Amino acid sequence: MSATPTAPTCTHFSRCNSIKVESGCWVLYEKPNYTGYQYVLTRGEYPDYQCWMGYNDTIRSCRTFSYTSEGPYRIRIYERPNFQGQMMEFSEDCESTQERFRSRDIYSCNVMDGYWTLYEHPNYRGRQYFVRPGEYRKFSDWGATCATTGSFRRITDF
Repeated sequence: MSATPTAPTCTHFSRCNSIKVESGCWVLYEKPNYTGYQYVLTRGEYPDYQCWMGYNDTIRSCRTFSYTSEGPYRIRIYERPNFQGQMMEFSEDCESTQERFRSRDIYSCNVMDGYWTLYEHPNYRGRQYFVRPGEYRKFSDWGATCATTGSFRRITDF
C-alpha cells in the first residue's frame, strides 16, 4: 500500500479496485472512522476487490499495525458473553469452529497474544474481523453484528 504508517485514513479514494501491500499489515474499512466491513491485508498484490474478499470496491478508511513478535499466539473463545460458558484456547489457526469448538457461535473472546482475523464462515471466508490483544466481552466489541464465527487465523505475515 502506498501510504505511510502515519497517514491513518484513505479518505481521498472514492473507489479502490486494486491494492499492492509492499510491507506491513493493513486493515481496510468500508466506511469512514474505521467502521463497516473490515479487510485484513498482508504483503502481496490484490488485483481486484474480490481478491481481498471485498463485498464492493468502497474503502473509506484504513490503518496499519505492526506486531514484531513471531509468537506466541493465544486466543480464548467462549460460547456466551462476558467469558461465560464453554471455553477453548487456541494457539493455531482454526479452519472450522464448528468442528473444533462444536459451535459456530462465539459470543466473547480474549486475545492474549498475537493478532488474529475472525471470519464469518469456515475456510477463512466471509466477513473479516481484526482482533488485537485484549478482551472482547461481546461480539459487537470486534465489530460483528452476530455471534457467527466460522473460522479464524493468526496474522503472521509481517
